[in-house]
Amino acid sequence: AVKVNLYKVVCNEPLSILPLSSQPDERAGKAHYKLCDRLKLEKKQRRMCRRDPGVAETLMEAISMSALECQYQFRFERWNCTLEGRYRANILKRGFKETAFLYAISSAGLTHAMAKACSAGRMERCTCDEAPDLENRKAWQWGGCGDNLKYSNKFVKDFLGKRSNKDLRARIDMHNSNVGMKVIKAGVETTCKCHGVSGSCTVQTCWRQLAPFHEIGKQLKQRYETSIKLVSPSNEATGEGEISQTRSQGQQPSPGPRTELIPRTSDLLHIEDSPSFCRPSKYSAGTMARKCYKDKNCEAICCGRGHNTQSRVVTRPCQCQVRWCCYVECKQCTQREEVYTCKG
Repeated sequence: AVKVNLYKVVCNEPLSILPLSSQPDERAGKAHYKLCDRLKLEKKQRRMCRRDPGVAETLMEAISMSALECQYQFRFERWNCTLEGRYRANILKRGFKETAFLYAISSAGLTHAMAKACSAGRMERCTCDEAPDLENRKAWQWGGCGDNLKYSNKFVKDFLGKRSNKDLRARIDMHNSNVGMKVIKAGVETTCKCHGVSGSCTVQTCWRQLAPFHEIGKQLKQRYETSIKLVSPSNEATGEGEISQTRSQGQQPSPGPRTELIPRTSDLLHIEDSPSFCRPSKYSAGTMARKCYKDKNCEAICCGRGHNTQSRVVTRPCQCQVRWCCYVECKQCTQREEVYTCKG
């Protein structure tokens, strides 16, 4: 019953860029087969999901983790990563900065979750990371269980597949997905423990670990803020068309083949200006009744409409002290606080 409830929660937050067009396969099979079918993957993706019992669980974990991180990073913004139903689908059809972030955080989430699943022993086709090429191998002894980023990158690239080079949006979406994977790779750190007489550290046992996913989300949010807009002559969010990077001082992009038109950069790319997200639309529920913080973001989130102020009494633990070794004793303090919400 717990697993079923967890699945329902995950499916209400469908952040992943996985295609949702194919119909579920109702044929009886192994337990993880049914989970793979419920994700409504493409044929190749479903096959990859079924061949290892740990993949389905990892995909669900990646979707949930990415959705929660997206909502955390945008909790103070007009667009607070609303993903329910049609909002997510409609944003993914466009070329907004928000679309770019969704593709990046989705691929990053899957890459991170898969690498961790390998090192945790939840996968049959991968285990711990292999020893890297260290400059002084004699001074380092590989040990522990490193996160298997090598396998994860290969899996995710194969899972997402190659997109047509002729389709403008597909190329930009794939670029943004790759940005998410690059941020994961850049955050890999080497963790070591010393071994030796009296802590002399004559030998170090080391392994590679991925950065916490909160740090990944923070970096991708920064790239969202500096996302580069590409100009399409057709001004269309989808379909074929040559594009050029928006440049200052009237510089023209250098001529080249179509495959070179998207700049080789680690920045996120978008081709459309985002809506305001102030009023209800097919992209968000708007900001009416949204909680804001006075003198910080109420003016921006409420779009100049002003905010309501409510006073409420809350009771929280306070003056906590550790008693002996086993428990913490707290008093209950009551205080009045102000809550600010956007007007309609």
